[in-house]
Amino acid sequence: MTSVAPAQARISIIGAGPGGLTCARILQRRGIAVTVHDRDPGPDARNQGGTLDLHADNGQIALREADLLDEFFALARPEGQEMRRMDPSGTITSHHVPQDGELFKPEIDRGQLRDLLLNSLEPGTVRWGQALDAISGPADGPRRLHFADGTTVETDLVIGADGASSRVRPAVSPAVPESTGVSFLEAWFSDVDNRHPDLAGLVGSGSAAAADGDRGLFAQRNSGDHIRVYLIQRVPVDWISRSGLTADDTDGIRALLLDSYADWSPRLRRVITDNEGRYVDRPILALPVPHTWEHNPTVTLLGDAAHLMPPLGVGVNLAMLDACELALALADSATVDDAVRSYEKTMLPRSTEMARLLEGGAEHLLGAGLPGVGPDGDARP
Repeated sequence: MTSVAPAQARISIIGAGPGGLTCARILQRRGIAVTVHDRDPGPDARNQGGTLDLHADNGQIALREADLLDEFFALARPEGQEMRRMDPSGTITSHHVPQDGELFKPEIDRGQLRDLLLNSLEPGTVRWGQALDAISGPADGPRRLHFADGTTVETDLVIGADGASSRVRPAVSPAVPESTGVSFLEAWFSDVDNRHPDLAGLVGSGSAAAADGDRGLFAQRNSGDHIRVYLIQRVPVDWISRSGLTADDTDGIRALLLDSYADWSPRLRRVITDNEGRYVDRPILALPVPHTWEHNPTVTLLGDAAHLMPPLGVGVNLAMLDACELALALADSATVDDAVRSYEKTMLPRSTEMARLLEGGAEHLLGAGLPGVGPDGDARP
């Protein structure tokens, strides 16, 4: 089958995260029709996660091409670039305070970023409640998408923007994410200036991190007077069940944590004793390095679906840059096949180089000189 021109193509993005929505927004700005399919029943089905820092040399480039940069700066928190590093005694060992007008990597809540992108799209662009089960059809197209609700859609290009557990990835690659041996355990705190003033003072306007070589802690202020704390440990993926506990056994998990962090200062240990609600277990996974695939004219990947790495400076920023470059390639190419080739010619070497740099990097999260990091894939060096 001859590859169709992008302007006449049926383009399907799987996943309504920042990468998929950025790609859709830029395509629509260039006059190219696109549909986004997402497994969630609606935009408010679940919490979108913590805060992100969008960098001037990748994430902000994508937002500029999407004509959303001014709206981003109106929502972003430049003060969130503050970063404190501490030792386990709670002593601050380094402290970055952003200068006035510093905008290289301001923070924004993930939910706010998603809403910004969603609201910029044409009505009906996102089709909710469509969990992809499989992709069928010949490699040169057309492809058929099979959803869990029994519906199918015929399409000329499938863009996998569906993250670590991508259902699109098997169409081009057998690779699956593997455990790095490090896990985050997330804890939430709300109304922190009133209910948790000591934690609010510890974290400041941005983030605070500590580690001792075997375990770590990363606390991050979100908008709305919230703080999320991530306890970082070198443990098996199933460490909770191995301990005879379930994810809902907050008291049992807390007892394990207090024992693990027994040598840490009482002030830091309060992030273990004072959290609101249950913990959320977030194992750190990564795709094999390098992760590449044979060119397919009707399927491609972006973001974590393409290059899941430890959270040391990539994540959402790289996904949005991928999305921008893919959308521009589609706008500037004669055929969909040409566009996918052009995009992957840049994306695959870049992601391979970055993945090699970060391979095994999850261990750095436990080091005394750790960067500040978040599970959404952004580093705060």
